Amino acid sequence: MTAIDTLPQAPATPQSGLDFDAVLRTYEAVSRVLPETPAWSYPLLNAKAGVKVTVKHENVQPTGAFKVRGGVALMAALSPEERRRGVVTASTGNHAQSLAWAGARSEVPVTVVVPVGAPARKVAAVRALGARVVVEGETMCESLAHAEALSLAEGIRMVSPGDEPAIVLGHATVYLELFRRHPGLEAVYAPVGSGSGAAGACLVRDALAPGCRVIGVQSSAAPAAHRAWRSGEPATIHSRTRVAGLAVGASFTLTQSVLGRSLNDFILVDDDAIQDAVGLMATHAHTLAEGAGAASLAGLMADPTRQGPCAIVCTGGNADDHELAGISAGAGVGTDATLSC
Repeated sequence: MTAIDTLPQAPATPQSGLDFDAVLRTYEAVSRVLPETPAWSYPLLNAKAGVKVTVKHENVQPTGAFKVRGGVALMAALSPEERRRGVVTASTGNHAQSLAWAGARSEVPVTVVVPVGAPARKVAAVRALGARVVVEGETMCESLAHAEALSLAEGIRMVSPGDEPAIVLGHATVYLELFRRHPGLEAVYAPVGSGSGAAGACLVRDALAPGCRVIGVQSSAAPAAHRAWRSGEPATIHSRTRVAGLAVGASFTLTQSVLGRSLNDFILVDDDAIQDAVGLMATHAHTLAEGAGAASLAGLMADPTRQGPCAIVCTGGNADDHELAGISAGAGVGTDATLSC
């Protein structure tokens, strides 16, 4: 494997380096490792939504999710000593795989703390990529606390899923590709767990497409980021969602610093609506999406003010067993809906 190139360093800004110039510098590092992902529009999905929808396919990344961009960017930003000692984080799956994949390319040891209910297939994938997995905590908040304790005890770099400028900038490169290839978008719907992807969307939109609305979408069973956005105050709420990629119980200061000033709207959808969107992605867009990867479509479908052209990002394709079963259970309904259009 070839090591990931180090990221050109630049002076920090008042927003911890989160600006469009930093996105461009990060894209230099990310694009050396990861090719641009495709974005397509599908007639059946357009008919169902009533607007033209461009789907950006991050499900085709080597880990099956957009978060690998953040892993690559983070590894490129580490100091030599941090690379030697390694990093530790907490994750339900995709963030963990991103660091494990990028760490293996850069020969950086990676430790991941996962909650006891983390999807078994994602945990197995993290181990297969060479990371050390520690199962600890009933919730993500408890797993994060254990990861921080390991960081102190072992002298390794703690990597926050949300409060990491390099990761936010890495995730912003999704939207750099999208806005460059698809000018004239009226709205972009971005799923929100920690908020790193939606924050990245805002950074790029502000520079390239100021007339485009960026709309966050979150599970109503894990609404910490939504509450923080509305109140302007940090929020911690027990996550009850069955959508693993959105099971985040607390807001993050860094991502909220961007969302608070730049996000145009924020939609909450229930888990059943997200599962319906997983089915729509399969039947109307030829795409296997995990729940988090279909959340943006669920938000679009729930938005009575939607207008096109608009875009969603399929942030991941690592569907859990219950999501796969849900597609099968809803197949008949999806077929009938298609025939009636």
